[in-house]
Amino acid sequence: MLKKIVGILIILLVLASGVGFVAADELDVEPMTERAKILEVEYVEENQKEDVTFLKYYQVKLEILSGEYKGRIFDITHVLTDSPAYDIIVEPGDKVLVGIEELEGGSIEVYISEYLRDSYVLGLAVFFILLLIVVGRLKGLKTVITLALTVLLVLKVILPGLLMGYNPILLVVVVSFVITIMTIVVVGGFNMKSLAAIIGILGGVLSAGLIAFIIGTKVRLTGLSSQEAMMLLYIPQGIKFNFSDLLFAGIILGALGAVMDVGMSIASAIEEIKTVNPHLTSKQLIISGMNVGRDIMGTMANTLILAYTGSSIPLLLVFTAYDEPFIKIINLDLIATQVVRSLAGSIGLILTIPLTAVAAGLLAKYSKKKSVE
Repeated sequence: MLKKIVGILIILLVLASGVGFVAADELDVEPMTERAKILEVEYVEENQKEDVTFLKYYQVKLEILSGEYKGRIFDITHVLTDSPAYDIIVEPGDKVLVGIEELEGGSIEVYISEYLRDSYVLGLAVFFILLLIVVGRLKGLKTVITLALTVLLVLKVILPGLLMGYNPILLVVVVSFVITIMTIVVVGGFNMKSLAAIIGILGGVLSAGLIAFIIGTKVRLTGLSSQEAMMLLYIPQGIKFNFSDLLFAGIILGALGAVMDVGMSIASAIEEIKTVNPHLTSKQLIISGMNVGRDIMGTMANTLILAYTGSSIPLLLVFTAYDEPFIKIINLDLIATQVVRSLAGSIGLILTIPLTAVAAGLLAKYSKKKSVE
């Protein structure tokens, strides 16, 4: 069961990182992807082409570790181009992914396609899950369950629904409702605290989405600022996406995690305060919740801003290196998209604080009356 959960988590991380995949139907011959181990590497020669590209040729002996050709040893020519982004430099003992193509006439072509990283990623994911369970105990186990269910909803509902042509915003809003209710109820139980958290979270997320939609429409964000979005124009399903709606749906889904954290934290704090002093009025509980929320607000707003900034550091360095004027940078579709995304999410997070505090304070009063009766 743990392996399945880890596998699903890894798939979601891969999808979130924006890695593009080439459809098998677009290839002339569908290659097999297998594991292999490098046995020997021998330098052959170096050539310089007319376009000033340096090619380094290596003779590599490797052993296939999986699939139909497991145990077979192949000698292949491996080419490097002095491009750090694309070159795969190998040494004896390295494990890699290879593509195997069966060509006409029975010949087989083998080429190195990528480093083998899955064992390290899997180990990190297992450590993450074990840490959740060890530190959180029962709550940690519930967190793992809700995380797995969230991943399943993304993989089995959102992505297939988008490929079937459903409205991205409506689909993500509905799934966000389900994720919020499911997560809060499983982690916090079915009580007034959970209800207050759900009210605040949904209000904050919808606010973020609405603000992103209004501002994004005004500034004419295309949703085509990333390479991955451009690749969607050529997928085999032939879906005509509304890329602006995809962008706004992504903003809603991206803000949900941070907003959920804030909403549950404030609702839990008010619940604890009420338990310690049940004589406090709704107004006093709301003020206490707002005070807690203000402390959370500074760090969580920074979390969203820094997360989006961190993913754009190479681009920001390019602009800085070439001393581009600010007026040009801020008006670029790519930069404006990131700014709207981070600020809309932060605004949704801030609005979650009073919404949750008021809901928790009023529900606490209702809960107290019901208890007395």
